[in-house]
This record gives sequence, C-alpha cells and structure tokens, in this order.
Amino acid sequence: MSGKKGFDVDFKQAPLLVIWEVTRACTLACQHCRASAIDYRHPDELNLEEGKILLDEIKAMGTPIVVFTGGDPLQRTDLEELIRYGKSIGLRIGTIPAGTPRLDKTRMRSLKESGVDQVAFSIDAPNAADHDSFRQVPGSYDLTLQGARWAQELNIPLQINTVFHQGNQHQIDELCDLVKSLEVVFWEVFFLVPTGRGTQLSSCTAEEMEVIFGKLYALSKKVPFVIKVTEAQHYRRHIRQQERKVGPPSSVTHRNPYEVQAKTAHPHAIGRSSKVVNAGNGFCFIDHTGNICPSGFLSEERGNVRTHSLAHIYREDEFFVNLRNPKLLKGKCGRCEFKTSCGGSRSRAWAVTGDAWAEEPFCVLER
Repeated sequence: MSGKKGFDVDFKQAPLLVIWEVTRACTLACQHCRASAIDYRHPDELNLEEGKILLDEIKAMGTPIVVFTGGDPLQRTDLEELIRYGKSIGLRIGTIPAGTPRLDKTRMRSLKESGVDQVAFSIDAPNAADHDSFRQVPGSYDLTLQGARWAQELNIPLQINTVFHQGNQHQIDELCDLVKSLEVVFWEVFFLVPTGRGTQLSSCTAEEMEVIFGKLYALSKKVPFVIKVTEAQHYRRHIRQQERKVGPPSSVTHRNPYEVQAKTAHPHAIGRSSKVVNAGNGFCFIDHTGNICPSGFLSEERGNVRTHSLAHIYREDEFFVNLRNPKLLKGKCGRCEFKTSCGGSRSRAWAVTGDAWAEEPFCVLER
C-alpha cells in the first residue's frame, strides 16, 4: 500500500492481501508451478458476478490489496472488468500476466485503462536460454521483457517476481543487476516450495539461502524499490542478526529494511508490509474454483466462497487460527527467539513434512 493506509491491518481479523487465482489456464509449463497449470479454462471457475461478490467480501473484511494471479490472468476476457470493479469499491489491485503471445501492448493499455495499480512479471534467469528452459516455452523471456517495457511506457508500476532454486541460485548477482535495470517499484523474491511441478526441482540449501539473503540485504540499502522475500520468512531473522552486528539503531539507515521500505520506498508500490506475512497470517488464497486456502503453496482447503463466508473462515477456522499462533511452532522454530518476527515458512514446512507447524527445513540456525 502507498502511504500508511493498510499497514495497521489486524492479521487476526483480515489478511493484508488476498491472492485470487482467477484462472488456472496457462500456455506455459513452468518447472516450479504449484498448480501444474494447463492450457484450458476450468468450467467451474468463479464467474464475473461471483468474482464481484468475492471482491465485496474482501473489502468488507478489511483487506486492502487483491492480486489476480493464475495460470495466466490474461486468459480471462473479463479481467479488466474485475479490476475496474475492485477499484470502484476502493481496493488496490495487482495482476501477474504470463509471458505469452497474449501479452501485447493493446492488452497492457487495456490494463492501464482499467486502473490496475501494479503489474508483475516473472523473470527467473538473467538470460533467455535459462529463463525459457525454466518456463518450458521458447520466447517467454523476450515477451516478458517487452511487457516490462510496455509497463514503463504506460506508467504502470512494475513488479518483478523471481523464484530461486538450486538451478539459478548462482545467478543472484546477474539477476540483481537485471532487476535494477528495469525501473521496478517492487521485487518479490520467492524461494522454491516443493509443490506441483516444483517437487521435481531441488531447493536452495540453507547456506545458499543465507548467501542470497546477504546480497538482497545489501541491495535493499541502495535501491529505491521494495525487495520482499516470500516463503523465506527467516530473511527477517537474517536482517535482525545483521543489524545487531552494527550496533543499536541510531538512524533509519540501521533499521530493519522491511520497516524502512514499508514507509519510504516507491509511493506507488503495493504489497509492502512492516509485519511478517505468512500462510494464513496476513495472507489468504482463493483458487480458481473458489476454495479458500491459507496460501497457494499451503493449499489446505478450508471452505469455498460459494458456500462459506471468507471472513468467517479466515477469522474462525481452527487451521487458520492456529497458523497465527507462534506457540504451536515445533522443533527449532518453536525454540527460536525469532519465532514471532519470523516463524519460518509454514508453506514449506507443510510441503516438506506434511505438518504446517514443523520447523523451517532450510534455516541455518541449530544446524
């Protein structure tokens, strides 16, 4: 969110953001895809009117931000109408188009005219060969960079998403340089959660994550855009440890970059939070057929928006409530001094162990 509005969301009552998978259809076959998307639309997708009802519920619940994801959201011809409706009721709206031939300047201009607040594109390697191999469709890299250029031309705030795994962790420096060159307002860095097709990939080791954390932390002090690390909540622990090395904070320079960026980074960026966001804790996911889950990576279905109140599920469902209770964390996460400010990735714990309260599998503490 821009300004201070939205930062005081009570995560027990509402998530900071809701991700709605408006379709699972996509022509890409990305190696990490949690949903194993395929190139046709499901007949039971939430339709336009159901989508508007969902957006009304999200607004009433107190959530300020909605992101339309997929699959490829551009496969929905009513995407712009959903954006316009969300904007009309006071929501901040982002979307994540795929790098396919559906992505052209006409459609980008249409997104701009609909009032979209932010557009995100995924770039997972600093060159076409590696990116296209990961996305398993030739030409995706060039289309994605072209989409980024169109966003800049149309003055649409630009976000880049990157997933780190064993196959690209060595390219962190080149990816930092590439993102810096794209005039982004937001870089969302994901670490692989082994679900869907992603079970065939190898995650970064705990030590490799620490190397990437260090580079992101250093970069965050130099750039005007937000750097948000997703599904590696222990980046916050890394930040705290680094700040301790330089002594007590005496200025904004020596404060948690998450807190600093939430207040001082690009004024048009959405999705900033000074509080830790985790599955079911400041975050909620609605899949293409309306199932309510703590996260797309923690796809435990706890209800469906066609038959259940979204606010009731988020606030009262036992699974959701327990995800917000750090006292239930197990193993080294349960013993950790950072369990409230970090908490580890609940999605990764669930994917790796089947227990959403198990310890973060890729943290260097107590190794």
